[in-house]
Amino acid sequence: MIVSKILQSKADSGVISVKPGDKVTDAVKLMSDNRIGTVVVSADGASLDGILSERDIVREMGKRGTACLDEPVSGMMTARLVTCTPADQADAVLEQMTQGRFRHMPVMDDGKMMGLISIGDVVKARLSELSMEKDALQGMIMGH
Repeated sequence: MIVSKILQSKADSGVISVKPGDKVTDAVKLMSDNRIGTVVVSADGASLDGILSERDIVREMGKRGTACLDEPVSGMMTARLVTCTPADQADAVLEQMTQGRFRHMPVMDDGKMMGLISIGDVVKARLSELSMEKDALQGMIMGH
């Protein structure tokens, strides 16, 4: 399965973002209100400056305490991102996420962000694909 199919299957393909100068507390509230684990960081809403995850926040709080929550997102975000394209295969994306130990990957096409997929999105798509293959094989074996 390719990434574009995963994006199409998501109920909500919108990406929630914050600006690099926003406070981490604002990002935390946004994550909590939307029940998500990651926000994209973008100065203009179109380009990709970074990504901020729950793990980034917890890691920094463990090092420095809650004072870091009043600082700008730009100081805590991951700026060196691994991205994929709509044409990439789900298996390759899943392998990159597993090896890199991250759970969210921006989908980019010609420098523009098309969406954000999670490791859960990729696993769900792969399980669906395997189920369809199983059903097809059973149908062939049973002569249907």
